[in-house]
Amino acid sequence: MPAPERIPSRSLTDPQLLTLLTLLTEGTLTVLGQVGGASNAVLHCTVAYDGEERTCAYKPVAGEQPLWDFPDGTLAQREVAAYEISRVTGWDLVPPTVLRDGPYGQGMVQLWIDGPEDGEDAPELLALVEGEEPGDGWKAVGFADVGEGRTALLVHADDPRLRRLAVLDAVINNGDRKGGHLLPASGGRLFGIDHGVTFNADDKLRTLLWGWAGEPLTEEALAVLGRLAAELAPGAGLATRMAELITPAELEALRERVDGLLKSAVHPKPSGQWPPIPWPPV
Repeated sequence: MPAPERIPSRSLTDPQLLTLLTLLTEGTLTVLGQVGGASNAVLHCTVAYDGEERTCAYKPVAGEQPLWDFPDGTLAQREVAAYEISRVTGWDLVPPTVLRDGPYGQGMVQLWIDGPEDGEDAPELLALVEGEEPGDGWKAVGFADVGEGRTALLVHADDPRLRRLAVLDAVINNGDRKGGHLLPASGGRLFGIDHGVTFNADDKLRTLLWGWAGEPLTEEALAVLGRLAAELAPGAGLATRMAELITPAELEALRERVDGLLKSAVHPKPSGQWPPIPWPPV
């Protein structure tokens, strides 16, 4: 069997995206193995359709662990909802993701993202540094205990791709933006994955990307938020799709978050009512 092709490094055009979504939705799933270390079942698969084949992640609803603050059996839908929001932004920060039946029942199927090609350097996105200042090209998150009574400053890159992701996380109310959920890809692209703990009606934002907290949003981000607000208006296409994936209260809270970001025009700060950093952070 030939090796599955990698995702193109450039943004997908509409015909390419339609073909890929058809492949993910209609293709035959073959389970290769289980991804270890995940709190919910994550299966590494191939998906084949009409002579095309890709690798993908399949997360069956049956493998989800119950959470006290989310309705049971809804994490896969939230993963798809995060993709739908990302798609409308035009930033393509979430790999193409669909909801479908598979070998172990309904679940989320998402395009597998490979790392940079041979010869491409993987960007350094997170680091622990000595001292109290992040240094040029970095943004401070906070101090971390590194053992033996020592602390170090946790920093992330002052990278426009991460900044876009920070805006997306604020919109979808991501409760689990860990370092391991940041995937550099070929062609300088960056993806975020693992969006099951999102769209709660209460403020649950937990992330390692707090470096821009309180700073003005970029003009690009404000334009994207304006587009999201229009698409989330009752009766609009994105609103109709969201209503199939999250609860009415969560949809209204999503609209309120987008409106709030537009009115404040700044990156949000930690609320103080919820731990701001996910654990474990990686």
